[in-house]
This record gives sequence, C-alpha cells and structure tokens, in this order.
Amino acid sequence: MKSTKSIILTLLISLTLTTQSFAWGPIGHYVIGKLAEWQMKPKTVKKVEEILQHQSISGVGVWMDNIRSDKKYDYTNTWHWVTTADGNYDPAIQEKNGDAYEAFLRIKENLKKGGLSPDEERDQLRMLIHITGDLHQPFHVGKPGDRGGNDVKVSFFNKETNIHAIWDSDLIEGKKMSYTEIATELQKRINPVLIQKYTNTVPADWLKEAAAMRPDMYDIPENGRIGYEYIYKHYHHVEERLTAAGIRLAQALEEIYG
Repeated sequence: MKSTKSIILTLLISLTLTTQSFAWGPIGHYVIGKLAEWQMKPKTVKKVEEILQHQSISGVGVWMDNIRSDKKYDYTNTWHWVTTADGNYDPAIQEKNGDAYEAFLRIKENLKKGGLSPDEERDQLRMLIHITGDLHQPFHVGKPGDRGGNDVKVSFFNKETNIHAIWDSDLIEGKKMSYTEIATELQKRINPVLIQKYTNTVPADWLKEAAAMRPDMYDIPENGRIGYEYIYKHYHHVEERLTAAGIRLAQALEEIYG
C-alpha cells in the first residue's frame, strides 16, 4: 500500500503536468469569451447562452480543461493542441486521437448541421469555445520536438518553470488585472478594420500566424532567466492573440447561430 507521502507526490506531479498543458489559464479564456460576446449580435448571444443552458460564453471557457479529471472525456485529451513544423497542417504528425485544428473544424460542422441532443450540443459548443482559444495560444500550435515549449525550462522571476507555462498564465497574471479589466482594455482597440483583418482568414491561417511568431516566443536569454525585459518585448503578442481569438470566436458563433 502506498504511503501518504508517495500518494501526495504522485498527485502533485500529475497536477503539474496537467496544469502545464492548459492554454491561457482561466483568465485568458475568460477574456476571449468576453470579447466574443461584445462582438456578437445580442440575439445570437441569447441563443448561444440558451444552448449553453444559461451559462455565459466567457464562463464556459475553461470547461474543457476542467473535464480532464473525468475519464469519460479522455477522448478529448489531445484536442488542446496541434503540431506544425512550418505553419502548415500535417496530419501525419498529429496525435492519433485528434488535435485542436481537426477538432475545431469537425465540431463546427457538427454544430452547423444540427441534429444533436441538447446535452450533446451544449458540450460540443463548450468545446468549440475552448478550442478556439487554444488555437490562439502560440505554444498550443507548437513545433515538433519540445512538447509545445514544456521542455524549455526557464526561470521567471526566480521561479523555475517552462516557457509554455509563462505564455499560458504568467504573462497575463503578472498584469494583476481581472479578466473583465483586460477585456475592456482590448475592446477599446477593436475597430472595423481590425475585425476585417481577423475575420478575413480561415483556420489554416491561424497556424501560420503562430509559426511566424515563434522567433519572438523563443527569444530567451542564454541563462534562461526571464523577467521584465521579456514581458516588455512580448506581452503585446499576448494581447494580439487574445483579441484575434475573441473576434474569430464571435465570427464562428455567428456563422453557426446568427
């Protein structure tokens, strides 16, 4: 029988591995959902919230992360990321149970076709909302070989971590702002030209955007110590990705339910 100490250690390791693969963390997903709500027609928001069984678009953003503790949803474990060597989608290097790009396209088509039970539609809608955010976290559109930056160990203000986790949560949480405060700041910058820029794309373009951003993502000092300079140089990428995701999530939901 395992000792209490051994059980605790196992749980901590499991929690660490799981947390490192969450995209954006709760704040980022909430921001994306809130921005989407603000870009959508009120009647579409109302319809979507009815399908979500009276939950908000922003509020369900982390549901797909939370269900990782439920074995019933193990089939979705690999739908949080996609791997691309050069920004192009290559099915040959993806997980056998699917990936974020493939899942987004398939779920969106399922929702457009209809014929789902209320619970099936609610769950697939929650997945679509979450996966849209994941596809805009650059390390969830990762290059082969380093597990989306999880294997790139760094020190963030003397905290031992990895570059993936920094982009998931640390850069956003370091602002010490609520998700509504961040969303409000980003909303002020959204205009028709920006909306046109982000909606005049297809999901395959999103992968190319992440690949083009990689030189900045991996702009890490030789000593691996990351602090204020990295935040100053690269936080604007976080804001841009959150904004793009919010606008594109609104577009997808309008196409399905508008």
